[in-house]
Amino acid sequence: MKRRLWKGLLIVMLVVVLAFLLVSCFKSNEPIADLERDKSPAASLFTGDHSKEVKLVGYLLGDEPKGMPDVLDALNVKLKKDINATLELNYINWSDVSSKYSLVLASGEDIDFIFAADWNYYISESTKGAYMPLNPEMLNTYMPRHMKKLSETALKATYINGKSYMIPTSTPDRKVNVALFRKDIMEKAGLKEIKHFSEIEPYLAEAKKSFPNMIPLNLDSQYDLVTPYGHLLNEKVAWPGAPFDSGDPMAQGVLADHEDPNGEIVSMLEEPMLSAQKYAATIMKGWYDKGYISKNPYANKVRSKDNFCEGKSGIAFGNSTDISATMIACKELGIDVFALPMLYPSGKAAQPSSLNNGVAIAANSKNPQRTLEALDLIMEDPAYVYLTYFGIEGKNYIVTADNKLGLPKGVTSQNNTYPPDASGFWFVNKDLFKPMTSWTDSYISLHDKMDSYLEPVLYQDFNFNSENIKSEVANIKSVSTQYAQSIYFGAVDNVDQAFDNLDKMLKIAGIDKVKDEVEKQAAAFITNK
Repeated sequence: MKRRLWKGLLIVMLVVVLAFLLVSCFKSNEPIADLERDKSPAASLFTGDHSKEVKLVGYLLGDEPKGMPDVLDALNVKLKKDINATLELNYINWSDVSSKYSLVLASGEDIDFIFAADWNYYISESTKGAYMPLNPEMLNTYMPRHMKKLSETALKATYINGKSYMIPTSTPDRKVNVALFRKDIMEKAGLKEIKHFSEIEPYLAEAKKSFPNMIPLNLDSQYDLVTPYGHLLNEKVAWPGAPFDSGDPMAQGVLADHEDPNGEIVSMLEEPMLSAQKYAATIMKGWYDKGYISKNPYANKVRSKDNFCEGKSGIAFGNSTDISATMIACKELGIDVFALPMLYPSGKAAQPSSLNNGVAIAANSKNPQRTLEALDLIMEDPAYVYLTYFGIEGKNYIVTADNKLGLPKGVTSQNNTYPPDASGFWFVNKDLFKPMTSWTDSYISLHDKMDSYLEPVLYQDFNFNSENIKSEVANIKSVSTQYAQSIYFGAVDNVDQAFDNLDKMLKIAGIDKVKDEVEKQAAAFITNK
């Protein structure tokens, strides 16, 4: 009798446990159940247990600062104490981003997090499954500091096919693209100011004449290659900076003029983009033929802003955030500069999207929970923010009596081993920053004008999903590499013929199909908005 009773109780207990498991598995709104159903490696790690030390592996963009080993040591001391983790950092050089970013994610090597942004393949990598899907409950559990600061709009903008794959910064950048000119060269060229980028030929000629070792437009293979072309496009249209379909600034594709109130979707070889492109291409060809542009940008991996003050480049390209270091370095060398913001024909610029800076968890991360916890500290805790962005206090920066950031005695922007904004941690909370004593008058003037320049645009935070046309998008990018990039820096024999060839190849690549899909998704975006 007792044996039967125990057997009955055992059966009841098994039934209850099985019922509980079944209910848990079919609650689709439960993130942990989803992860278990998907057999994600994150499922077994979402326990909050810090007893085991883990090493996190991260990838950022740019060049590793010389002082990074010391900063990383200090960072790991803090991470070890707070969450029993250490961090290994790797960098993808600017000149290698287009070729290596996807390869790193597809390599199968251990990666926990990687820099992500709408201008850096976020959409295409998300649709390929390169990033781990996230949800608000996961983020609220493991990134409580960040989620208190993150706007609902920013979080919503990360969703692709109903899932989020990115943690955007809580402080979207307020910046515009900028070109820097040397005032001494401007004076020799008879230019008191520059209002339009198309007017700079006297400056280029003077730079070539007076500085034989300087290349007036010394373009690198990644960022700079298309930037002057973009400055010229913006004199005719409100150029979004990249096609909607690929998000790749180097590629042709489909987009809208940001100042077209109707938001008409066009390919870059339709009006008004075609006329704007031919305008820019004709000017670039003229400058290239006169020897003002580096003959082979593909061989150069140094951005113009990084050798401008050294006299190797006549113009520096960047944005109103990262260009401050260049302006400071030039000031220390006695070089006065003029900053030209890249604005639309109206004199405005698009407010950067919520996805301009962020970080994604790699799909094969072995430590997603601890990674989210580490990012929560790095992105929002003031001590971590200052360490990762400005370096070690007393060595790379000091806080002055008037509560500003300055440089320690004997440290200049030239010999600082950890310059601000150079580390790749652009997704930290910038509202925590103090003003810097080294800001130049020119930079302060530029900084103070940001609110007057920036405006929201119709397609802000529009994330195109290329899943249905990924082959066509890949084909278009391949065609762009072969037929469009030489147009961007002027290395073509005949502009009209170059565009005829490009048009023919883009149609073969499937640009009409891409346009149809972009139109459909853009209409849905506007309706939902």
